[in-house]
Amino acid sequence: MNNDQHQEVETKFYLAYPRRLRERLLQLGAQPEPNGRVHELNLRFDTPGKDLSRQRRVLRLRQDSRARLTYKDPALPDQAVSVRREIEFEVSNFDTAKLFLEALGYQVSVTYEKYRTTFFFHDTEVTIDEMPYGTFCEIEAADGEQVRQVAQELGLKWEARCPRSYLELFYMLRERRGQDMSNLDFASFIGMSFEAQDFDLEAADLEY
Repeated sequence: MNNDQHQEVETKFYLAYPRRLRERLLQLGAQPEPNGRVHELNLRFDTPGKDLSRQRRVLRLRQDSRARLTYKDPALPDQAVSVRREIEFEVSNFDTAKLFLEALGYQVSVTYEKYRTTFFFHDTEVTIDEMPYGTFCEIEAADGEQVRQVAQELGLKWEARCPRSYLELFYMLRERRGQDMSNLDFASFIGMSFEAQDFDLEAADLEY
């Protein structure tokens, strides 16, 4: 996506009206990813002592239309958007990659899933992510200014961007509601509903 293939620059927004954003993207000429709406299964790995989590590093195995292994550094401090080193590559077999990581001493610390629809717009990647607790837009670009410009063109309120990861939002909800669910999956959230205020956020698309 960006000039440095090992750098991730992105931010996300809570959506109240995801269908409107999808329509706006198409009206502006965004190109949808050919696979369409794709289910994602993500396994987050850590050491038995949770060393990676304490250091805010990420080791993830993802299965959607393909299988990918990802490592992320901690995000850089004092940035308007999330900027971090990301190393990602495709693996030929999801189950074998899981066995490989477990053989090295890593273990699955949390499982999370979502449905993702991806659009390509002005050399950026814009996704609509349907999480078990709500729907978000994520914009990834070459730099923070490009992220901001695309958000503005899409009608998203810049001040409403979400600084937390999807898992951080999950842990916050779990603590506030006294839930003991261990994974961020759709089965665990059946019958539950949330609003932007539950995440200390505001919907970024209310000004449409």
